[in-house]
Amino acid sequence: MEWLALDFGAMTSIEPNHSDPKASDPRAVDPNAVKMFGFTVWSYKMGEQVSLMIHLGDRLGFYRAMVGRGPMEAADLAAVTDCHERFVTEWLLGQAAAKLVDRHADGRFELTDVQALVLADEDGSVDFAAGAFRGGTDPAVLDRLVESFRTGLGLTYQDQGPAAAAGLARMTAPRSRLTLTSMILPGLDGVVAKLEAGAKVIDIGCGAGVTLATIAEAYPNTTCVGYDPSSAAIGLANARAADLGLPNLEFVAAYAEDVPADGSADLVLCFDCLHDMPRPDRAAAAIRAAIAPDGTWLIKDIRSTGDFEKDRRNPLLAMFYAFSVASCLQSAMSEPDALGLGTLGLHPERARELVTEAGFGSLTTHDFEDAANLYYEVRV
Repeated sequence: MEWLALDFGAMTSIEPNHSDPKASDPRAVDPNAVKMFGFTVWSYKMGEQVSLMIHLGDRLGFYRAMVGRGPMEAADLAAVTDCHERFVTEWLLGQAAAKLVDRHADGRFELTDVQALVLADEDGSVDFAAGAFRGGTDPAVLDRLVESFRTGLGLTYQDQGPAAAAGLARMTAPRSRLTLTSMILPGLDGVVAKLEAGAKVIDIGCGAGVTLATIAEAYPNTTCVGYDPSSAAIGLANARAADLGLPNLEFVAAYAEDVPADGSADLVLCFDCLHDMPRPDRAAAAIRAAIAPDGTWLIKDIRSTGDFEKDRRNPLLAMFYAFSVASCLQSAMSEPDALGLGTLGLHPERARELVTEAGFGSLTTHDFEDAANLYYEVRV
């Protein structure tokens, strides 16, 4: 792979060859531009490989083992994690090259406090991100992604395999655990008082159940029921419920349309899931029938404007579209008559249209210091 060792100095100092008749041709390709574009493309390959290394570091416990230890020799980390020193050394050098850990002049490596909040502190940091890295796509799932482009029919979350549900849970759990009861629910009109007194909460698209379990634990007088069509996700949620032993927490494998239309729900949650649903309009109608006259529907969904040029200000926009093609849009296109919103499809204007068409009377947009999401407080 020697040809990948680009000469970055030469990339900015290439002079035109005036002896070449093509040099004066305005249609001629600028070799410097080709090299720079090649670097852009290969930088995404680097991202793919570094992503795998983050997954390995998380899975093997390397980041957690480095927390608070200061500068470490590779041999020390290998001993603490019961791994082979040669592989650990190579991993650490790669992490230093990626600027994910610090390498000192004496050759030792350190995970700083800042790095630890993002890579190691899953329980205490809303900025924890290592759980989002899954180590790659199952080849069988990848083949089906290819086929979806030809058929127009996407994969459900169940089809995407158990790793999808587990990865999504780890990606979203820290913020739910740390901000839901301290910031988000107190920011809604009258909701906390209801939960403290004893309310009925329904979580549609509950996934692995982190959000609902957080509410059930914080408000023991409240009854909490989660719905999700993915048996893999519900399996994780039930395991969580069993571990917590909360009598007010229940999970059901079912679609949004299966929610009882009895007008009894005081709070309905849809966290990062409406844009994944083939028919979010039908889900909204079902929620309208399930919610109490003075109930609240809280929607959490990805920040977007509906205008690509405005959204380009988001430096992670390409990642969101990639998430969509590989996962969110797959689910949103998994039925023949799907609306196909995808990751960025539920922007504020579309959210307002959705809830209004379902018969709701008001929508208030909240910004709860979440860089990726907006929160919509919907009332009858």
